[in-house]
Amino acid sequence: MKKSFKIGIIGLGYIGLPLAIEFAKKGNTVIGIDINQWRIDQLNQCTSFIIDIKDAELKKISKKFTASTDYNLLKDAEAIIICVPTPLDKKEEPDLTAIETAGEALAPILQKGQLVILESTSYPGTTREVLLPRLEAHGLKAGKDFNLAFAPERIDPGNKKYKLTNVTKVVGGLTPACTERAKQLYGMIIPKILTVSSMEVAEAEKLLENIFRGVNIALINEIAILYKKMGIDVWEVIEAAKTKPYGFMPFYPGPGIGGHCIPADPFYLAWKARQHGLKTKFIHLAGKINNSMPAYVVELIEQGLKQKKKSLKSSRILILGVAYKKDVSDLRESPALTVIKLLEKKGAKVTYNDPFVREFKQANKTYVSQKLTKKQLKAADCTVTLTDHSIYNYQFIAKNSKLLVDTRNTTKNIKNKRNIIKL
Repeated sequence: MKKSFKIGIIGLGYIGLPLAIEFAKKGNTVIGIDINQWRIDQLNQCTSFIIDIKDAELKKISKKFTASTDYNLLKDAEAIIICVPTPLDKKEEPDLTAIETAGEALAPILQKGQLVILESTSYPGTTREVLLPRLEAHGLKAGKDFNLAFAPERIDPGNKKYKLTNVTKVVGGLTPACTERAKQLYGMIIPKILTVSSMEVAEAEKLLENIFRGVNIALINEIAILYKKMGIDVWEVIEAAKTKPYGFMPFYPGPGIGGHCIPADPFYLAWKARQHGLKTKFIHLAGKINNSMPAYVVELIEQGLKQKKKSLKSSRILILGVAYKKDVSDLRESPALTVIKLLEKKGAKVTYNDPFVREFKQANKTYVSQKLTKKQLKAADCTVTLTDHSIYNYQFIAKNSKLLVDTRNTTKNIKNKRNIIKL
């Protein structure tokens, strides 16, 4: 192994940018490729658009990192890592356009001896069936002329404990030599590497991680609705159950699921299963339950207002938190956006506060975060916590809200809960 390499990263989002930074920190020259010119401009000015990455980090690696839209800069890279989005289309089927585009752009410039790794989550077989033939389109053969591997991303935005470098990296290559070379590359920045027997195993394990979470979140969401009707506090039940040191892992209910992984990735396996004549019943049921939670939150708001002899129509609803999880600015698939849409459809007047999201657009309308004050809380007919940001003072919020619908158990330490409805 050389002491330093030239490494290309295709896709400079939540996955690609942290990789680029870590490799650059180790003295490698890193070329970041992205189709978004705004991102390119921001990064070359050492300005971060990801909350987990500070401008100072980009300044420290500025001599080793360059962002561009030009694939030709990757010609002399020894390793190229693809970290592009893999969304679902309108039919909830895989949209691999970004992987296909990356493969087709790389093929004409691919050189003998290069290592190509895909990190984007997809169904088992994607690397072999979709990426490989595109890379080989100009005559080079994978496993002979260049190395090919799949190494699923394991980035959890906002997680203060587990970062890119202290989570085991799973690697599966086209050949044993491909696997070994990918292992050595990642070993520069990640201490623990687990190699598996094939690219398909690596692809499949990533989907299992996300399906496991999606199914268990759906289960606890369904349990939460049932226990609510029975007058049982599901949050207290979970705390009691988690004292068992074996056979139980706590999951928590919420207003829905967001981000890229859990809402989308399980349906990649569901789609692939259909190619084998099978139906993934758990995946579809879990998706249906999780997708129903925003409507259930609206029901809770309506019930609370009804108790105060008010209707949802024309009521002022204050939403606290629109990001899909705490302490991040990520709006991807956020259930808060659906809750807002449903509330406005029923005639409610909605405003929001989120210290991490200054504004966002939905259905040709721009929403701007309002300053959170005592006056604003008291003016709202109902306040709804959809994202449990650490920065919020929940005692202050509960004290000054006429009605508070708590979907994240943020009021667990508040004794007087007369104006609080918990999910």
